Amino acid sequence: MQQTSSCQYIPTDQQKTGIPLIYGEHLSHTFHAKQNVVAVDKVDFGIAEGKITAIIGESGSGKSTLLKLIYGLLEPSSGEVRYRGWLVPTRKDKLIPGHDAMKLVSQGFDDLNLYAKVWDNIASQLPNTNLSLKESKTRETLDRLNILHLGQQRVADLSGGEKQRVAIARALVNEPEVLLMDEPFNQVDAAFRDALQQDIRLIVEETGITVLLVSHDPTEVLAMADELIVMKNAKIMEQGSPTRLYYEPTHSYTAQLLAKSNILSSDQAALLGISSHHTIGIHQEDVAFEEHTQGEFQVKDIRFRGFYKELVLNNRQLALHAILHPLSNIAIGSNVVVTIKKYITFY
Repeated sequence: MQQTSSCQYIPTDQQKTGIPLIYGEHLSHTFHAKQNVVAVDKVDFGIAEGKITAIIGESGSGKSTLLKLIYGLLEPSSGEVRYRGWLVPTRKDKLIPGHDAMKLVSQGFDDLNLYAKVWDNIASQLPNTNLSLKESKTRETLDRLNILHLGQQRVADLSGGEKQRVAIARALVNEPEVLLMDEPFNQVDAAFRDALQQDIRLIVEETGITVLLVSHDPTEVLAMADELIVMKNAKIMEQGSPTRLYYEPTHSYTAQLLAKSNILSSDQAALLGISSHHTIGIHQEDVAFEEHTQGEFQVKDIRFRGFYKELVLNNRQLALHAILHPLSNIAIGSNVVVTIKKYITFY
């Protein structure tokens, strides 16, 4: 049975009820140096059990610091983090930091023995009290991550994606309740990311484990996460489902991050015939255009993106990014008539 109560480490703690599995309230962390750096600034959040939650944001937004606060590697400067209603113990509370019910897979492969076999990296996490159970759990975990065939290879000889699978297997073999991952797809080739993401989704469905991961690339997590936490400048801007945050973001930052949305002031919106007293966002796929010699906009740039092209349309006062799909032979310099299908207002 996993130790999920902090009473062992924080005797004065009392459990709070009626809150999410992982709960942060007024949580802050400041790194003290020549100049103090506020990495997490008075944030509130809730993380549901048995779901995949992704913390996303640009570099330096505080994502990894928040993950370490949740795990207990860092001590809050103010506020608190609770797991199952109990305070998460930190370095000041226990000799070996890190919550007993959680496992963290870091960006590097610091926990892996690079010169040992894959099998031994996983098996070493289990006690020798029951060797047949140890063998079966190791085999089952390797199979679950689709790396059983790599069992007798040295970790040092594996690709980045294979090492990442080994690191996740090592974290999962003792059946933690929460798996924390910091930029888990950084060293995974693009062609193999989707397979790893779907394997993680399947593990969540089969085991009920809660997954919390950090990513700076929303395209990595839109398809796999149940919930997104959007961070900017140490603050949580908003939290919600990927679908809601993509189509109905509250902040222009979220629209830019998730959809590379065109963000326009009210004056710029007026140039498109849109009357608004607020900033608006127009997703690239909502910019319709048609080639016409009398068109006010001109194609200034064409960027090949694979199955679609991204066009930069300009009318000297305003630049819009639009998607061309299906592909056609429109050329740079062509005049186009622009129609806006829909837009988002940021109040």
